[in-house]
Amino acid sequence: MADRRLQVFHAVAKHGSFTRAAEHLFMTQPAVTFQIKQLEEHYNTRLLERGHGKVGLTPAGEIVFAYAERILGLSDELEARVSELTDELAGNLNIGTSTTIAAYWLPRLLERFKRRYPRVTPRVVVGNSQLTEDRVAARDLDVGLIEIVTDQPGIERRSAARDQLLVICHPAHPLARASCLKAQDLVGHAFITRDPGNAIRDLAEEFFAAAGVGLEELTVCAELGSLATVKHLAAEGIGFAIASSAAIQRDIREGRLVAVPLDPPLYTPLEVILPRDKFRSRLITAFADHATETLASMATTPPNTR
Repeated sequence: MADRRLQVFHAVAKHGSFTRAAEHLFMTQPAVTFQIKQLEEHYNTRLLERGHGKVGLTPAGEIVFAYAERILGLSDELEARVSELTDELAGNLNIGTSTTIAAYWLPRLLERFKRRYPRVTPRVVVGNSQLTEDRVAARDLDVGLIEIVTDQPGIERRSAARDQLLVICHPAHPLARASCLKAQDLVGHAFITRDPGNAIRDLAEEFFAAAGVGLEELTVCAELGSLATVKHLAAEGIGFAIASSAAIQRDIREGRLVAVPLDPPLYTPLEVILPRDKFRSRLITAFADHATETLASMATTPPNTR
């Protein structure tokens, strides 16, 4: 119901970038630019200062932004209140998720939710856990599914389940013969690690630190944001990696990878997070409840039956 021009203006001002606003709104950049131009023509004044790759607000823009926040918030609340009277959940749901959850947990989770609420349109943004956490805290996302335990004051968290982290490598790799692996056992072997902000990277570094192994002692051969690439390099014998059990079941069954438990065992939490102190529609609450219950259920189901 809210004016689309206000929605676009609010996104540009909040993100400080036409490009990031376009990504957030699932629009092209020219379409965003057109909407801003229309709004500035409506008020007959410039609302945004453009220059040096940064977008700022003019004095008039600051006024419009303050009112836009109030108008958009009330519009969302109105839509939610009215739809709740129909007793059928509907509308857009902005979900952020880590790469591992997106690939190996989210498909089944969303399938079950869509069968129950076919009029809901999930909009999923995939990034590492830290990025997802930050976007939920900034209220850019309605709900997040991450693999870190957050302590941000602006976030409400629900612990859903946990998944074991394992060393993965080619079947002929020297580490593949071990029944379990201590941190010191991994020193001297090429290590395929994850990108900064990735939850599994953070947990792995904590595992080594707890054993007194400094990061400078590790032989990092690659630092990757793509889980598929991590698994491919490990399966090709480039080095070992640490990965979630859920992410490697098919590779193990097909003989491309071997998985070895860590000693002591290491687990990644599966967390559902929501912005704190924000109006929460029944749709958001229903999805958060569903995600928490489904992740817990899937975590106790044998991997080959998921």
